[in-house]
Formats: sequence, C-alpha cells, structure tokens
Amino acid sequence: MPHLNFKKTTKTLVGLSLGSLFMLGCASTLPLKDGTPSQQVSVNAVTPAGIGATIGTIHLEDSQAGLVLHTQLSQLPAGPHGFHIHEVGSCAPASKDGKMGAALAAGSHFNPNKAPNHGTPLTGHLGDLPLLNVQADGTAQVTLVAPRLKLADVQGRAIMIHAGGDNYSDSPKALGGGGDRIACGVIQ
Repeated sequence: MPHLNFKKTTKTLVGLSLGSLFMLGCASTLPLKDGTPSQQVSVNAVTPAGIGATIGTIHLEDSQAGLVLHTQLSQLPAGPHGFHIHEVGSCAPASKDGKMGAALAAGSHFNPNKAPNHGTPLTGHLGDLPLLNVQADGTAQVTLVAPRLKLADVQGRAIMIHAGGDNYSDSPKALGGGGDRIACGVIQ
C-alpha cells in the first residue's frame, strides 16, 4: 500500500476546494440542482455621480411560471418602487438633455416586441416587472415572477429600481411614474 503524506494531501484537498469555491463565485450563471438555469445579480445604489455601494442581490431562476426573482435588498426607501429590466447591461450614469442622470446608460425598458405602451408584467414591455414593495426598515426580501421572461431573455441587460411606484400606465406620468433610477444591477 502506498504511503500517503496526510498533511500534503489535506493541503491539496483544501486548495482544490477553495479553488472550486472561487470559480463558483466568479461564474455568473449556474444551474440549480435540477439543471434549471439561475443567476445571482449584485445590486448597487446609483446616482448621477456614479455607481455606489452594494445594497444586496437578486437571484434569478427559470420556472414553468416564468422568470422568478428572489430579492435580498436593503437600504432602500420604504414603499412601492418601479422595477424593470432595461435594455443595456450598464448601471453607469449618462447625460440626457444636458443633465447627468443615474444609470441612464442602461437605456429604456426592455421592449423587443415594440409594445406601444408601458403596462403590467402581462401587457406592457417585456421588461415591466411586478412592483417592488420595500418594508419600513428599507429591506425587500420578496419573491416575484415575470411570467413572459426567461433568464436567457435578460442576459446582458440591467435590472433597475426606481424612486417611485409604478401605476403600470403612461398616464399621468410616463413609464408608470417611477421617476429617478436609484438602484441597478447588471445581469451577465
């Protein structure tokens, strides 16, 4: 029977285990145990000055009901917030009408089907998500479903949280009245 160096074998196993964990942490899309595609997205506060601190994560996974979003967010203003997939995978500020705006580089709502109006997750732009409700303590730990989306549809796009609520209409204000972009994550 060959002689094993216990210390050397243990160090090798620990190194391989840590290396595997590191590689898992770097991967953007990992299947669940049943093979379902899933991804974790880091979400950061955004301002016209740039991308700020991380405020949590959103875990995305496919299901028969559509794209499931599990939010683990904090440091947000309490109340309802517009929540959307935007067309470009960037959270950088950009200029509009000569004024810098938070995460404007993400472009408009994801709308490949050219829906004429903003609407509910069943009727409007494909990027229109269910309303995100934030608790009084600034946290949002909820599970939402976007019935018309799959993870493959949103790859390379941004997920956005707006300052105000969303009435799923373009009246009285455009795009549901959500207003400024306050948090953003890139779906890679």
